Amino acid sequence: MIGCLRKLQRFFLNPSRRTVLLALDHGLSEGMTPGIAKIPGLLENAHKTGIQGVILNKGLVRAHAATLSPEVLLVVQLSAGTRHGIPPYNKSVVCSIPEALRLGADAVCMQLNIGNDLEDRMLTDFGMLTDEAHSAGLPIIAVLYPRGGQIVNEFDSSLISHCIRLGGELGADLICTPFSDDAVSFGEAIAASPAPVLVTGGPSQPDFDGVLRMLKDALECGASGVTIGRNIFQRPNSEECLEKIVKLVHGEE
Repeated sequence: MIGCLRKLQRFFLNPSRRTVLLALDHGLSEGMTPGIAKIPGLLENAHKTGIQGVILNKGLVRAHAATLSPEVLLVVQLSAGTRHGIPPYNKSVVCSIPEALRLGADAVCMQLNIGNDLEDRMLTDFGMLTDEAHSAGLPIIAVLYPRGGQIVNEFDSSLISHCIRLGGELGADLICTPFSDDAVSFGEAIAASPAPVLVTGGPSQPDFDGVLRMLKDALECGASGVTIGRNIFQRPNSEECLEKIVKLVHGEE
C-alpha cells in the first residue's frame, strides 16, 4: 500500500492541497460529441494549464502518450458503456490493471452507477479492481452517479451522500460525484469520508459562470477539487476556461 499512498500524494502536491483532473474519456460513451476533436491539442498543452492529471481511455493513451507531459498524471479509465446500450447506464470493465500499468498509469478509474438493476455487478467489479489496483500499488478513483430505473433526481442529497459513503466503504482512494442539491448534507458526507472527494463538472452548461459558482460552492463544502470534461472541451475557449477552473480550485484569484 505504500506505493499507492505515495502515488496518491502526487495529486495533491499543490500548496492548496487540491487537484484538477481533466476528463477526456467521453468519446467512448458519446461518440463524435461536439469538441471531441480538440482532445489532441488539449493533451499536448495540458502541462501549461496547471492541471494535475487527465483521465483517458486506453486507446487514447496509446495514441497520445508521446505528447502528454510527464508532469501531468495519467489516470486510465477501466470501465465503459455507450449511450446506445440497453440500459445506457451499464458500465463494464474493459481494461485490466496489468494493461493500465503497461500504459504508464499513475492511477486508475472506474465509474459506478447506483440505483439500477446492474448495481450489484458494478459493485462487484469495483471491489475486485480495488484489490488488484492496491496490490499493484495503484490508487483507484471511483466515479459515482445515481442513475437508473430507481432514480428520480440524480442530484438528490441523500443519493449523493450515499455515493460518497459507498466509495469510502469500498476502499476508493478518490471519490468523484456530482454536487448535490443540499450543500449542508454534501459537506457532512465529505467530512465523514475516509477518502478525498472531487466534484464532477456534469453536463455541458451554457453559462460557464454557473459552472464556476457550482465549483466554488462545492469547494466551500470541503471538496478537494474537480474532475471536469465537457464543460471544457465543448467550449470555444477551452484552455481559457480550464485556466479559470485551475485558479479557482487552487485559490489563485
